[in-house]
Amino acid sequence: MIFVPVLLHIFLRRRILSNDVLVAGLDIGTTKVCAVIGECNEHGVLEITGVGTCPSTGLRKGVVVNIEATLRSVSQAIEAAEMMSGREVHEVWTGNGGSHIDGINSRGVVAVTGKNREIREIREIGNDDIKRVLEAAQAVLIPMDRKLLEVIPQSYIVDDQKNIQDPLNMIGVRLEAEVHIITCSTTGAQNLVKCVNRAGFRIKDLILQTLAAGRAVLTTEEKELGVAVVDLGGGTTNVLVYSNGAPYSLGTIPAGGTQVTSDISIIRNISFETAEKIKLDAGCCWEPFLEDDDEIIVPGVGGRAPQAIPKSQVLAIIRPRMEETFKLVKEKLDKLSISRPLGSGVVLTGGGAQLLGAADLASHVFNLPVRIGIPLPVGGLVEDYRSPAFATAVGLALEGYDRGRKEGAIPGGDSRGQGGPRVWEKLKDWFEKEFF
Repeated sequence: MIFVPVLLHIFLRRRILSNDVLVAGLDIGTTKVCAVIGECNEHGVLEITGVGTCPSTGLRKGVVVNIEATLRSVSQAIEAAEMMSGREVHEVWTGNGGSHIDGINSRGVVAVTGKNREIREIREIGNDDIKRVLEAAQAVLIPMDRKLLEVIPQSYIVDDQKNIQDPLNMIGVRLEAEVHIITCSTTGAQNLVKCVNRAGFRIKDLILQTLAAGRAVLTTEEKELGVAVVDLGGGTTNVLVYSNGAPYSLGTIPAGGTQVTSDISIIRNISFETAEKIKLDAGCCWEPFLEDDDEIIVPGVGGRAPQAIPKSQVLAIIRPRMEETFKLVKEKLDKLSISRPLGSGVVLTGGGAQLLGAADLASHVFNLPVRIGIPLPVGGLVEDYRSPAFATAVGLALEGYDRGRKEGAIPGGDSRGQGGPRVWEKLKDWFEKEFF
């Protein structure tokens, strides 16, 4: 009678509580590098157990310009996450973004061969048919200096029936697929991979940064109604539009938080580091949030006396640059020919979204509802990831976990908590392996 409980106790400790499923997301940005480590719990749910950041100086507008500086930032960010989680990372899912990213919509058409080929009248769509139509959709001319990054299915058409999300096992003769193809600079991707490899880690795959951010902060309802993810980074502002539940268009604005800091530095004749501190501590871009006009004491440069800067003057510098950025984004959104308006409005992510009043100013410019994109609750030992600055890194871990499960590299449940194999099935496998 005691034998089975003892075996179950040993099994739980060795196989469930000490699980081996480890997923790491690495967001290499222009101003900072973020690393997130997730582990699969006993229910097959991904939990965030470690986060780490490090300032980044080796990128300009999302493109690597200094490999040595970038690999040092990568090493320090991952080491900080490892210290928090107590786990060692060997491979990472890395984000790719910046001004070298481009996307186009494409369509492919194939005849359904069917799973039941012995019955000619019945043509049931199988996985082979879906694979062939996606290959046909991505058969577009890509320049030699461009690399295929993502092929995202938007919807399928079976004969004359449109807006089908999953055509598997449906009956039909003709299958069409509408996809969004995302490409990146070949050399840009190679330099990114080289930095991570030289830091001592292996890249599992490159994932579009805004796609990862959307995975972390958006709900299914928002994607269905239509929403624009605006990632306010340090060197660039990346935009990804969802329509009818799938990515529809992306774009990049060559402006970000670095330009805001630079404006403060130039206009007030202070160092870039001091201007960044002022932006983070007292920055605001929406007048109603300026409750008082206190002065900020700024240390003098080169032995000069300290100077006092009213908060209203800081706002007068920050707002025009932020407003200009949002107007450039709006121009891109207005040019899109989507079938329905963005019912869910705009979601701001990235470090720039933490600026006080950013959502209100964006709502004023876009004339749409705007919210700050904080990563949806995942669980875990830390809550540091619940910040828009970690949206991309968290999304990379979640997206990597989902792709690993789809490819069969990661067993068990998923990041939405659907659960893994039953305990008794695990116990049976372990018992047979240990004793037979």
